[in-house]
Amino acid sequence: MDLAAVRTVVAVARTGQFQQAAAELAITQQAVSKRVAALEKDLGVRLFTRTPRGAELTIDGQAFLPHARELLRAADRALACVRPGHRALRVEVINRRIATATLLREFHGAHPDVELDVVTLAEAGTDTAVAAVRAGTIDAAFRAVGAPSTSAAAAVDGLWGVAVRRILDEPHQLLTGPWHPLAAARSVTPAQLVGHRLWIPGILPGTEWGAYYAELAAAFGLGIDAIGPNFGTEHLLDALADSATLATLVGAGTRLVWPAQHDLRRIPLRDPTPVYPHSVIWRRDNPHPALPALLRYLRDAAAPRPARPDGAVWTPTWAA
Repeated sequence: MDLAAVRTVVAVARTGQFQQAAAELAITQQAVSKRVAALEKDLGVRLFTRTPRGAELTIDGQAFLPHARELLRAADRALACVRPGHRALRVEVINRRIATATLLREFHGAHPDVELDVVTLAEAGTDTAVAAVRAGTIDAAFRAVGAPSTSAAAAVDGLWGVAVRRILDEPHQLLTGPWHPLAAARSVTPAQLVGHRLWIPGILPGTEWGAYYAELAAAFGLGIDAIGPNFGTEHLLDALADSATLATLVGAGTRLVWPAQHDLRRIPLRDPTPVYPHSVIWRRDNPHPALPALLRYLRDAAAPRPARPDGAVWTPTWAA
């Protein structure tokens, strides 16, 4: 359906005059008549009756008018959603509990006028996120990015058209229940974790977090177990609270809440501290006006975030 003709019909119905509608639309009266006639031909009905007082809607015209107005409202919404500054800034995070999601919440608090659309690409690695940024389906993504050709699992060789900036090295912590042998420790070293079962359900082969934990386990001889169904964070916390043998690893910036009776312990890792290398990915030619504000915030903001620890740290060899 010709939306210009629909807009013309609505203008005639509102003004009651072909001449006034022409002035309002900045076209000739002849063009108004041609548009209305063409739409009437397409619909197979008369929309207006000419009277000495002007143009009056027929019964069919009265039935068509509310739908015509809705068509124009839908068209206006469709245009507005893709105009710079009118569409929400679409940002991808792996998980809404982790440190980068907290950074995004802090950005929203500092810039409440910026509309955000926070998404997750389920069961997808960095390559998928990079492809989505490049295609324009998301404006930015928070990921651990591998330097080209350094890791088959995590490397992103096709970084053409996108930019990457390392924004946060997040320390890892040991999370245990109250009955675990290390529960009373003020801190532990990776060497002290040898022989303990570290359960991290949901690790997916071929993802950057899978590559991170694989290299961490190999570097320190750790037993990281991803076996078993992943019923979510709450189930993991329940299992830790009831076990004297299970533990897991969590980022220092991961937001976790558990019942008081669980009495879980978050214990810093030291000498060295494993840190997870978060980066932001975006397209340099992305015209969204809110994207520079997000990038400036990630670079400059003094908002609370997990600080890179003093002393020795460990990062995967592939981290860009």
